[in-house]
Amino acid sequence: MEVSLFMKCVFEFLGTLALVLLGDGVCAACTLNKSKAQGAGWIVITLGWGFAVMAGVFIAGPYSGAHLNPAVSLGLALGGLFPWGDVLPYVVAQMLGGFAGAVLVYAFYADHFAATADNPDGMLGCFCTMPAIEHKPINFFSEFIATFVLVFLIMALGSRGNVAAVGGVPVGLGGVGAFPVTAVIMSLGMSLGATTGYAMNPARDLSPRLAHAILPIKGKRNSGWGYSWIPALAPLCGAAFAAAIYLITFAQI
Repeated sequence: MEVSLFMKCVFEFLGTLALVLLGDGVCAACTLNKSKAQGAGWIVITLGWGFAVMAGVFIAGPYSGAHLNPAVSLGLALGGLFPWGDVLPYVVAQMLGGFAGAVLVYAFYADHFAATADNPDGMLGCFCTMPAIEHKPINFFSEFIATFVLVFLIMALGSRGNVAAVGGVPVGLGGVGAFPVTAVIMSLGMSLGATTGYAMNPARDLSPRLAHAILPIKGKRNSGWGYSWIPALAPLCGAAFAAAIYLITFAQI
């Protein structure tokens, strides 16, 4: 049965909501005062984000393709793998899902946010990314490269060499595709995430940043708007570059 564009967007919303709820949730668990996981560290955060993406893919994958990320939607459209007419509706659904997921994280950890008023930077980090060292050209480059790797690998997973053929008809990875994507997210976080927090996704960064700005969080700092354009724009540029490399490599095979 053909899934309507509206229902695809509903699943993009739900998948992105789950991604941010579990991804920002692990940041809150490891950061906020009186959390039983406080101080668990970067490895737990990268594992948690990988599993958060996996959860979102399992929800949305069979129905929308589980982009869960405006950069992925843009990259796939530029690579000729996704219809341009669906890009804007997908992006709107993803951004709304990211906002809703962040609001749920705040509601879930409200008592712990109240107990962490002495750490406004840490509270902001539960919603969005900020660089370890603010050097905007390098920060942009970091997000650009990380997103390039993410989107290029997603495209590679769908290439002929990575799909089986049944009766001569290519068969994709289906739900099993969530596992290699999860591994990619974990690898990126461990290897390339420590400089900026590896946003790689405007719906994971810009929407939760807006939630941080709006929510009545005691002791919060400003929402880092002077930096916010980097995790919004650099992933889109990285995805565009990934599409260009895909078109001159895998698309020619």
